[in-house]
Amino acid sequence: MPLPLKLLRRARRILLPLTMAAMAVAPLPAQAREPAGQSVLVRTESGWVRGEDTSEGRQFLGIPYAQPPTGDRRWRAPRPAAHWSGVRDATRYGNSCAQNPYWAPGHEKQRTTEDCLDVNVYVPPSHRHGGKRPVLVWIHGGANIGGAGRDIVPDAFARRTGTVVVTLNYRLGALGFLTLPGTTGNFALLDQQQALRWVQANIGRFGGDRTRVTLAGESAGGSAVCTQLASPGSRGLYRAAIMQSGTYGDCAGSPRKKAVADGLAFAAKLGCTEAATAADCLRRKPAKAILDAQRGTGPDTWRSTVGGRELPLQPATAFATGRASHVPVMNGANSKEGLVFAYDSHDRWGTPLTAEQYPAALTSAFGEEIGRRALDRYPLRAYDRPGYALGTAIGDNLFACPALRTNPRLAERGQVYAYVFADRTSPLFASLPQDADFDFGATHAAELNYLFKPYGRPADFNAEQRALAGQMTAYWGSFIHGSAPRANGQQTMPEQIARPGRVLQLRTASYGGNTITTSLRAEHHCDLWDTAARTH
Repeated sequence: MPLPLKLLRRARRILLPLTMAAMAVAPLPAQAREPAGQSVLVRTESGWVRGEDTSEGRQFLGIPYAQPPTGDRRWRAPRPAAHWSGVRDATRYGNSCAQNPYWAPGHEKQRTTEDCLDVNVYVPPSHRHGGKRPVLVWIHGGANIGGAGRDIVPDAFARRTGTVVVTLNYRLGALGFLTLPGTTGNFALLDQQQALRWVQANIGRFGGDRTRVTLAGESAGGSAVCTQLASPGSRGLYRAAIMQSGTYGDCAGSPRKKAVADGLAFAAKLGCTEAATAADCLRRKPAKAILDAQRGTGPDTWRSTVGGRELPLQPATAFATGRASHVPVMNGANSKEGLVFAYDSHDRWGTPLTAEQYPAALTSAFGEEIGRRALDRYPLRAYDRPGYALGTAIGDNLFACPALRTNPRLAERGQVYAYVFADRTSPLFASLPQDADFDFGATHAAELNYLFKPYGRPADFNAEQRALAGQMTAYWGSFIHGSAPRANGQQTMPEQIARPGRVLQLRTASYGGNTITTSLRAEHHCDLWDTAARTH
C-alpha cells in the first residue's frame, strides 16, 4: 500500500529524514609510508586512498564506488568506479547527491552535483594480530528525495561494537527513481547494490569481513533495506538486515505501468513529450532543471518500481511467498513516530491544530470512513493536545502497524527479531527546533541519537539515557556480530518464529526499562489500520 499522498508531502520535509579485531590494511609502497598517527593508506581495487586517524579509530571519506551518473550515464545502471593514479585523499566527505533544500543541518541549499556515488568507511582502533571484523552498511533516510551518507556519523558506534561501518550516497528523487520507457526506474536501488559489491571487493582491505555484512537503514533507508530483501540483485551481498522505521506502506513500490505514466508526465513538464525519446531528452537537461521540476511532487512519486528484473514482486508478496533473501532480520519502529509529522503540518508554522479542526484533519489524512473510525479510537479527551492525537494516529498507521504486519511475513522465511523504541524522554533529533513547545517523545528518527551521531552531533544524555544508549548499542552490535540481539543484564530481543508477537520495548529505567510486550497491536489500533491497508 503506498503512503497517503498528503502525509507523504508532509514527510518530505523531514529527514526520514542520525571484542576488538584487527584492521587488515594493504601493505604500503615504500614511497607512500606515512608517520604513525597522521594518516593511513589503503589500496582499493580502483587505487590508493589516504584516510586519517581519529579519536575513535580511522575513517576514509568520499571514496567513489561508481562512476559519476552524468551525461549519457544518467538514468542508467551504475558502473564501477574508474581507476585513479597516485593516492586519493579520503579525509573529506564527497558531494551529496543532487537534491532540493530542506532544513536538516547541512541541507539548507539546493545541490545540483551528480558526481556523488561515494562511500565512507569507519574502522575502530585495531590490534595488530586479530581476525576480520563484521561490517555494517548503512543507508540514510530522507524520503528518497534528500539526505546523504554523511548525515550519520557512526565512528563511536564502530569503536564500541568492534565493527567496520560503511555509509553511502545514492541517487535521489527523479534522478534516482524516474521510470520511463526503456529504463528501469530503480537507479537508487542499483546504486545501493553497487555499493554492496564495492564492499564485497574492498572491505577486507579495511579489516572487514565480507562474509559478515549487515545491511541497515532508517526511514527511507529502512524501506530501501526492505526493498533489497525482495530484490534478486542483492542476494548474497549481505548476511543480515536491520530495518528501522522502514516498513511504512508495507514497503510497497509503484507498479511499472503507473511509474511509467508518472515518469512521462514529469518529462512533459520539462518539454520532453515523446515517450520514445523522453529519457534522452531529459539527459540533456541540467540537474537544476530536473530539481526545479521536482518541486511540489511528493515522496510517493519517488519510490521503487515493481514488475521488472530489479524488483519482480512487491516486497510483502515476496516475503509471504518465500521469494526474498533468507537472512536474519531485525525490524522495529518508534512508539510515537507520527508526532513529528503532525508538528510539521501545524505547530511548526505557528498554527497548532485545534479541537474544531481535528475531525477534518483525520478525514483529510485517512479518508472519510477510516477518519470517522479513527475519531472514536483517538478521542481528544485522551490527549493533551489535538496535535498529539493526530500524530499518534499518523504514526500508528504509517509505522507501528506496518512493522507488526511485516514481522510474521518475514518469519515465513527466516529469523526475525522485533523491537519498539519507546523512550518518551528522548532528546530532540537534530533537524527539529530545539526550543519547540511540543512533546515529541519517541518520534520518528529519535532512536538514531542512541546509536550514532546524527549530523556529527552527539546527543546530550542524562545518566538513564546514556545507559539505554549503551544497551541499544549492545543489541545492535551483537546482531551485527551474528548472534541474537542481546545486552548484558537485559532481556534478549524476541525472535518471531519462537516467540511470535512478542516485542522488546526499549525505554529508560524510570519509564519501565527494557521489557517484553505483547500488547502493541491493541495499543496502536492495528485492527483499524490493517483494514485501511487492505482497502487501498
